[in-house]
Amino acid sequence: MTRTVSVLLWAVLGAAAAGTVAAAPTLEECRTRSDAGGRLECYDALPAGPVDGAESAPVLEQRLEKERDLARRAFAILPHRPNYLLYTYNGDPNEAAFQALNPDLDLQEQELKFQISLRVPVWYGMFDGRADLWVAYTQVSFWQAFNSAESAPFRENNYEPEVGMSVHTDFPVLGLQHKLLAFGLAHQSNGRGDALSRSWNRAWVVFGMERENFALVLKPWYRLPENPQDDDNPDIEEYMGRMQVRAGYKYGDQVFSLLLHNNLRSGDNRSGYELSWSFPYSKRIKGLVQFFNGYGESLIDADLRTQRIGIGVLAEDWL
Repeated sequence: MTRTVSVLLWAVLGAAAAGTVAAAPTLEECRTRSDAGGRLECYDALPAGPVDGAESAPVLEQRLEKERDLARRAFAILPHRPNYLLYTYNGDPNEAAFQALNPDLDLQEQELKFQISLRVPVWYGMFDGRADLWVAYTQVSFWQAFNSAESAPFRENNYEPEVGMSVHTDFPVLGLQHKLLAFGLAHQSNGRGDALSRSWNRAWVVFGMERENFALVLKPWYRLPENPQDDDNPDIEEYMGRMQVRAGYKYGDQVFSLLLHNNLRSGDNRSGYELSWSFPYSKRIKGLVQFFNGYGESLIDADLRTQRIGIGVLAEDWL
């Protein structure tokens, strides 16, 4: 199994790298593409800076304009969060959560981590074109792909369906330009039962701001109350946090970003942060290096401090 997975992974990387380098497309060519996926790839292939005489827009505005343009198409499916596949190493895997059910479980330090995140516009151009209603689905998986002794199990899957509304804004805030206000509801669960069950429901708000090649997104949330008798993890927000901050800087075709969540407590303050660097790898995908440290990388690991380093490929960036 280990050899099979390795061959498949390197085949994907090799096929991506083998693509011939073509001339950069023009903005008009991207706008006239009929297929939504091809249009997004075309936009991602545009060179940095002004294209065909167009004014160079700040990085967050460029991203939002791509999404709005694709959302005008019927049956559009858009990227929601970054989509990636990583080979990762964690020196201290969380075995304690599983030992009650499998005392002999032996987890490996290396595993594959991937995220799939998609969004579908439900009502585009509400309120004279100022807002959009959408539904989204995100899945983050941790796969013990090289652990043939344990039949290569998926150690953890986190599923997050959500519904939200995005409102387009444009006003200054502390030297930045506010471009996006969004709010919605999210359910996140690992799909397990009994002692391994982890889930919560949240109402969230997003504030998106930018300045040239820098973008800042603030996302506070409120955990919706549950019946104490049915609550599998009553203190999950103490580890997964009450607010998330994403900051990113785009330098040419590279993106440097920080994702931070914190429980906003003066005592027993806990947080988790993720540092990412994406860079050109082939015509269609990017390379990605990611480092996580802290609490709340996944639901099953929420109350455990984790350090993980990973490298892999990125199909869709956030800037």
